[in-house]
Amino acid sequence: MEKIKNYINGRLIEPKGGLYLKNFNPSTGKVYSLLPNSDKDDFLLALRGAKRAFLSWSKESKKYRYNILMNLAKELDKNGDNLALAESVDNGKPLWLTKEMDIPRCAENIRFYATASLHFDSKLHTMDGKAINYTLREPLGVVGCISPWNLPLYLLTWKIAPALAAGNVVIAKPSEITPYTAYLFSKICIKAGVPPGVINILHGTGVGVGEEIVKHKDVPVISFTGGTETGKKINALCAKKFKKASLEMGGKNPTIIFSDCDFNKALETSIRAAFLNQGQICLCGSRIFIEKDLYPKFKAAFVKKVKELLVGDPSSKKSFLGAVVSKAHMEKVLSYIDLAKKEGGVILCGGKRVFLKGKLKGGYYISPTVIGGLDYLCKTNQEEIFGPVVSIMPFENETDVIKMANSTNYGLSASIFTENLSKGHRVSEKIKCGVVWVNTWLLRDLRIPFGGMKDSGLGREGGFGSLSFFTETKNVCIKI
Repeated sequence: MEKIKNYINGRLIEPKGGLYLKNFNPSTGKVYSLLPNSDKDDFLLALRGAKRAFLSWSKESKKYRYNILMNLAKELDKNGDNLALAESVDNGKPLWLTKEMDIPRCAENIRFYATASLHFDSKLHTMDGKAINYTLREPLGVVGCISPWNLPLYLLTWKIAPALAAGNVVIAKPSEITPYTAYLFSKICIKAGVPPGVINILHGTGVGVGEEIVKHKDVPVISFTGGTETGKKINALCAKKFKKASLEMGGKNPTIIFSDCDFNKALETSIRAAFLNQGQICLCGSRIFIEKDLYPKFKAAFVKKVKELLVGDPSSKKSFLGAVVSKAHMEKVLSYIDLAKKEGGVILCGGKRVFLKGKLKGGYYISPTVIGGLDYLCKTNQEEIFGPVVSIMPFENETDVIKMANSTNYGLSASIFTENLSKGHRVSEKIKCGVVWVNTWLLRDLRIPFGGMKDSGLGREGGFGSLSFFTETKNVCIKI
């Protein structure tokens, strides 16, 4: 059985303690590789190499770093098919999705920030001929990047790219649930000529190695994407050291459909927003609010369409949903469906584990689930499920739906469907979340600020904001 290796100081090496964790293929439920269960010794080895690398990498020209990053993007493109297949196997998601979304975005992330770094300027302020002030943005040093399992390589590169472009070096910890494409990325880094120590990738658990990255004094900045409870722990550790932290966490995102919407657009988009990637995207719309006079028609059409979605072999182009990421996660999602029933919810479709045949019979599949009849304040509608489960409910008017949409502790994203432009602006302003889409969903521009409010996050990344986050501001005043 293949053993994944850590990537430390330009080399692929085994964990110093010799311990490994099992890596499961979600579509079959079987172990197909082993990953390092890294610990403090592995981290300290990576830290020594990263600190040495920073001394040279931070002093290199922007153009030099640009060339390295662009070469890395080219190698990602060359390996696109292999990466897409690996991501599908490791995560359980459909292969067509990894080919269309996950893997192309990885190279795009790197190209975007490589280019952005060339245009990252400083400011100058004059003081009526008495002095001039100019502002420098300097790299911080060793950056800790902790990425989640739902979009493994996509979000790993989203963090690494701006950190490197700004002149930092990186110690990254991908999720132990989906480590394989990070391992392949390590090999690509070597082939692309990334200098030793500039990128280091440590595999293992949050307790085993993630905490070592977060708490060490020589890692002054942490970029984290993942669950809210883990984010709270990371934030507490960072606060003790006054570290910079960017935390992109959970969501319980509303999809708001007004009766004056483009019906077909709202229907198709809300289905995609609910169930793409098995509902395992932090931006998925898991609470669907429909204006009262449209509710019966929309509910019937929505349920009919959802029943037509195929749960199947991730390698098949016909499968809209593959497997959820792990057995533990499958059991969590199913437990929320049981909770919804206890809270008075009606399962309009789905609600069960799906058993496929042959080699896929042990996979972690769940039918896309639509629940009606729930109160907007019940636990099912307040807590993040992060799976192929949505609730639908009617609302009376703007005031009513704004109250309902803002009722959770989360505030990551929302989608609003209306052909009334004034209404779209008005409601967008009152929804408490970091990203609002009107008449669309998941339309992403890498230049915009990205992040959440309340328990969904701390700080913003994206565009020049990411380069600013991964640098420290210094003002120099020269008296004339």
